[in-house]
Amino acid sequence: RPSPVFPSTGLDKMPKQENGQREDSLIQNDLSESFEEEVGAFLGDEEKLHLFDDLTKVNPVTTRTVLKCLQARYRVNLFYTNAGCSLVALNPFQPFSCLYSPELMREYHAALCPQDLKPHIFAVAEQTYRNVQKQLDPVNQSIIVSGESGAGKTWTSRCLMKFYASVAASVLFPKGNETVERIEKRVLDSNPVMEAFGNACTLRNNNSSRFGKYIQLQLDRFHHLTGASIQTFLLEKTRVAYQAPNERNFHIFYQITKGATAEERLEWNLPEGAEYRWLPNSERNLDEDCFEVTRGAMFHLGIGRATQSNIFKVLSGLLHLGNVQFSNAVDESQPCELEDKTREFVKTTGDLLQIPVEELLESLRIRTITAGKQQQVFKKPCSRAECETRRDCLAKVIYARLFEWLVLVINENIYTDPSVWTSFIGLLDVYGFEAFPENNLEQLCINYANEKLQQHFVAHYLKAQQEEYAAEGLQWSFINYQDNQNCLDLIEGNPLSIFSLLNEECRLNRPSNTDLFQTRIEKALSSNQCLSRDKFSKKPNFIISHYAGKVCYQLAAMVEKNKDAVPPELLHVLQNSKDPLLQKLFPVTEKNQNNTKTQNKAAVVTVVSKFKSSLEHLMEILSRTTPHYIRCIKPNADCKAMTFRREEVLSQLQACGIVEAISISAAGFPVRIPFQSFTERYELLRKSWGSSKRRTPVEDDDKASRAAVLEILQDAVGGQTPAQETGNGAEIPSVYCGKTKVFLANSMV
Repeated sequence: RPSPVFPSTGLDKMPKQENGQREDSLIQNDLSESFEEEVGAFLGDEEKLHLFDDLTKVNPVTTRTVLKCLQARYRVNLFYTNAGCSLVALNPFQPFSCLYSPELMREYHAALCPQDLKPHIFAVAEQTYRNVQKQLDPVNQSIIVSGESGAGKTWTSRCLMKFYASVAASVLFPKGNETVERIEKRVLDSNPVMEAFGNACTLRNNNSSRFGKYIQLQLDRFHHLTGASIQTFLLEKTRVAYQAPNERNFHIFYQITKGATAEERLEWNLPEGAEYRWLPNSERNLDEDCFEVTRGAMFHLGIGRATQSNIFKVLSGLLHLGNVQFSNAVDESQPCELEDKTREFVKTTGDLLQIPVEELLESLRIRTITAGKQQQVFKKPCSRAECETRRDCLAKVIYARLFEWLVLVINENIYTDPSVWTSFIGLLDVYGFEAFPENNLEQLCINYANEKLQQHFVAHYLKAQQEEYAAEGLQWSFINYQDNQNCLDLIEGNPLSIFSLLNEECRLNRPSNTDLFQTRIEKALSSNQCLSRDKFSKKPNFIISHYAGKVCYQLAAMVEKNKDAVPPELLHVLQNSKDPLLQKLFPVTEKNQNNTKTQNKAAVVTVVSKFKSSLEHLMEILSRTTPHYIRCIKPNADCKAMTFRREEVLSQLQACGIVEAISISAAGFPVRIPFQSFTERYELLRKSWGSSKRRTPVEDDDKASRAAVLEILQDAVGGQTPAQETGNGAEIPSVYCGKTKVFLANSMV
């Protein structure tokens, strides 16, 4: 941390800090006892702990003191706490409407200094909005909302969007207001639609996002909301055909089965009380089952009633498809038989998807093989397992294309031409870190995304800020932090990593052997300490030590999931459908790309390759914006209201480096401005400002620039620089002039 001494006569000098090296164990023991006494003294006054709304003021900063303060605040319904560069948001698991009212939004927006109000997501939102108004580079902003599944990320993103929509509707421009209102309504309506089709009830969260999204809110030169765009990542489409015990399918399936009118039930063939294999736990009633909200939002986004009905009819077809069951054929040369009870479901599926029943059955039960120079075509019956895999694949590919199409339609209705907007504020809401009893490719990709975001936090704040202090001449003792680079190297590194080995396995022209693949992973990556395996499990697996904890991944079906191959017979039957929506989702122009020869080529674009590429694109966008972090914390795994389990909260705080961030923030400067920007902004504070306006600019000369900055600082504060108190009780200066930048505390700004 910087020196606690800042002489009033030397704004450009920072005396060297005492490192406090302990030369013998006796001194160390004395200091340890003294430190424990400090911690005990701080925690002794329990009645005041909830008053610490900024954890950089905690003295001393330890996991124990931070945890106690958060617990005390949670107990008195204070769920937001500043933590250096981050805002910690504890999920109350019960509604507090007064915390997100329009009146409160206006209060934070109208405040002279929002940071003087109670910590809140609206304070973060207002800060990003004012940063755009100030036009300080980088002008574009990003809010990264992170946390475990069930920690409150989706709710937080939803409230942030409402805040920006409210702020953008300026009373100064009544005509513009009407446009903004329409845009604002459409932008907000994208939420219930995306949640209905992309969220589901899991073991850890009733409204878990099963996809990631980055929403860009686009602002014009008057800082009004003119449009938005949504980028999505890795929909968990396997959920359509498989739901883990005590989990549910996507919300939209429950909405149509519970909310359809009697007339719609006839049209979509959804008789009341019918049972569907892909609709487990339908007896549970959730707030997310409200069909009317989804339909109204879709209508405002330009999806008319007829198109909506078409969508829901296709979804009903998928539910009936899930009830189709096969039995082994008596003769292997013959196709698998249909189980007696499921024949009617095949017919209903064909009717709803407008596919002839015989064609549908053939695509599910017969595999077409093209071989030889003459490209001879052979037809081979599929085994029962292959038929079931094809049935599931058909459902997954339809739902995935439908979701992509919905995102496209939403973007068409909220997007504005780049010539209209000048800056943006991005909201990132991705699936939280996951560790289930059974984890596969989906969890690997989800946890990889969380590793990348944690690295962004580490690189941007914990690492880069400390390196910048040192480079600028501040005498800084580095604060240690957990770096997850080893884990990322294991997952995505070159030339060897989990991803590269997975992709290589997909290129091999043979069925994958999970035991051999497990051995290959262990041999190739044994030097990485983040890799291990569960030796007591009979199933092939590997364990990755993530920043948030260890996760065991099962290798069964991982390679096939990574291939994500769609049999050409399925694509062909979908392209021949008479259904208007399916014709849009599966245009006939694709047929030349889906022949068997092309499918068998080595250059397969795998799931992890596509996901890695889209995530790298996202990280590039984030790197060009000013980031803000909201760390959502889950107080208990059972989602119980007002229940704070210290060990669970502690593990989340340790995993995301909150305590290290607080320590760095307490001892550092949140505002850093290059000399040129500083002189341009604060030139009028110089006593010689009137005459200096006519002088030749000196910003190109480093020494002259620095001299100009020092003159401004001296004139602004009269040589008496106020100090700020850090989390360890020391006082440090509120301003420091480095080699190329001015470092300021918030109080000085």
